[in-house]
Amino acid sequence: MQTIPLGNTDIVITPLIFGTWQAGKRGWVGVEDEAVVQAMRSAFDAGITTFDTAEIYGDGYSETLVARALANVRDRIVLMTKVFPTHLKAAQVIEACEGSLRRLQTEVIDLYQIHWPAGAFNSDIVPLAETMEAMVTLKDEGKIRAIGVSNFSRAQLAEAMEYGPVESLQPPYSLFWRQVEQDAKPLCEERNLTVLAYSSLAQGLLTGKFGPDHRFPEGDVRGSNKLFQGETYPRAQAALAQLRPIAAKYDTSLGNLALAWLIAQPQTCAIVGARNGEQAMENAQAATLNLSPEDIAAIDAIGRGVTDGLDSDPVMWRFD
Repeated sequence: MQTIPLGNTDIVITPLIFGTWQAGKRGWVGVEDEAVVQAMRSAFDAGITTFDTAEIYGDGYSETLVARALANVRDRIVLMTKVFPTHLKAAQVIEACEGSLRRLQTEVIDLYQIHWPAGAFNSDIVPLAETMEAMVTLKDEGKIRAIGVSNFSRAQLAEAMEYGPVESLQPPYSLFWRQVEQDAKPLCEERNLTVLAYSSLAQGLLTGKFGPDHRFPEGDVRGSNKLFQGETYPRAQAALAQLRPIAAKYDTSLGNLALAWLIAQPQTCAIVGARNGEQAMENAQAATLNLSPEDIAAIDAIGRGVTDGLDSDPVMWRFD
């Protein structure tokens, strides 16, 4: 699989990145450890060498599974993880990083990201300058190679860049969720930051596997996803029907068509998870699709049939 630079660094990443939120199990139903470990191994075998996780995913459990799956190929992969907003004071950032290093069984984290801005989820308001100072210290000490942010607005991203080198933004971004295009993405393009799109399949909606009457079991985070609620869900179903002939033209799945559209956007990589090896191998095929400019434009227009009806709130879920 081809690789691209991460921001302005010499770190190279794959356009498809394996996401491991599901490996932490919290917020997900029916995820099995062995199957997820195999999915990570299958993704690596298929050419995906970049893996994203976070300390909050199962309170470190996801990081532990990442190490279990990939520790023996550590020299051939890029590891990304995140510090949660409850740990943004300087000493907490340092401690959180040490915990992630230990769980990931590595001496260095390739990309360490601020998961959400201070104040999110009722966390303390910590000056961004203090958090970034700790991040820069970790980089200077060689414990991390690069700094990124996640779920930041354009203004927050610009402020972070005043205090240290920021190489990436990780926002929710997919064909059905595109608020970042009107906010922080232009700044990323201007400053050569990499956009690491999470929920790149709209939490499975873009695969087309959920019918009009689908309901998620209790405990599944997707039940709180705005795309599955109200009038948005029928609009998404209509858009999927329009996308199917284009997917058939390329002899590919709806999900891979959506991923191929996403990684065709400037400076954008797609984080995509998998529950098992078969899903991981299927997802990897998206990197081989070469969509024509005409089809990229057609897909774009179909997606706007969903996104034009959304408000400007960038948070995809109605969390309690």
